[in-house]
Amino acid sequence: MHAYYADRFVLPLPAGHRFPMAKYGALRDRLREKLPAVDIQPAPAASDGELALVHTPGYIRAVADGSLAPQIQREIGFPWSVAMAERARHSVGATIAAAHRALTHGIAANLAGGTHHAGRAAGSGFCVFNDVAVAARLLQAEHARGSRRALRVAVIDCDVHQGNGTAAIFRGDPDVFTLSLHGEKNFPFQKEPGDLDIDLPDGCGDSDYLAALEQALASLQDRFEPDFIFYLAGADPHEGDRLGRLKLSFDGMEARDRRVFDWAWQRRLPLAFAMAGGYGRDLASTLQVQENTFVVALEYARRWAQAGIPMPASAREMRKLPADLSD
Repeated sequence: MHAYYADRFVLPLPAGHRFPMAKYGALRDRLREKLPAVDIQPAPAASDGELALVHTPGYIRAVADGSLAPQIQREIGFPWSVAMAERARHSVGATIAAAHRALTHGIAANLAGGTHHAGRAAGSGFCVFNDVAVAARLLQAEHARGSRRALRVAVIDCDVHQGNGTAAIFRGDPDVFTLSLHGEKNFPFQKEPGDLDIDLPDGCGDSDYLAALEQALASLQDRFEPDFIFYLAGADPHEGDRLGRLKLSFDGMEARDRRVFDWAWQRRLPLAFAMAGGYGRDLASTLQVQENTFVVALEYARRWAQAGIPMPASAREMRKLPADLSD
């Protein structure tokens, strides 16, 4: 299974900054040590043209040259630097690369990404560009060259914070379905309505969370027929997270991941996932949640590999796979 990283661009954050920049390199090192079956590759940079599928030219230019308005800079939460601009561009490139790989191999990952607070003309909440939105639009544009039917994309966002930027970007689009399972009272405090928003109370634990997820996936199945899945596997619903306010155990987080990957596998839907948020009181807890996500993902990646069947152009064709490959 391929995974892409952009942690060679390290932001020069001021002392005491609450963003855990060290987790990205630490996750890459941990996966190389413990899960060598994950083929870790450096991410390419997203081009201006790719970013412009979602973001305004003025915003792309302002991120590149550091001319962001002070209010937008504060909302992003990072001081501008060349490293910030390059990291944002490569993080989008990582999700694009993962999406392309998933189309032919079933599953692939971005070791960062999930920057779902970024909108068309502004970033927010440590999110500069919206990687999933750009990758989704690029897949749709590429698909349109050889098909009369639009590629239908579902975003399953299990970060503890609502994917407000993604919801706003795709609002009213019949070919993209945004599902967000998040803390009701958590950031962003002004939510943007998506296609399906599941608000969870503070202190929500394993059983209630997993029941809500099951209900959400059932609703997605009833309302939308996707060809491709983007999954935001945020570590921040874990009980050890500083900003999460939910109470999922390690087992609950792993069960969450397994349910999403299994839902996609049963329908033969290619899936690209990003790690999204994770702000553990100690870094080790966030890394353990993320490692567990990759353990589950590898299991399903092996199922795709064992099937030995190239990914067809349409997920509807994928459902014609032999029944004995569905376990």
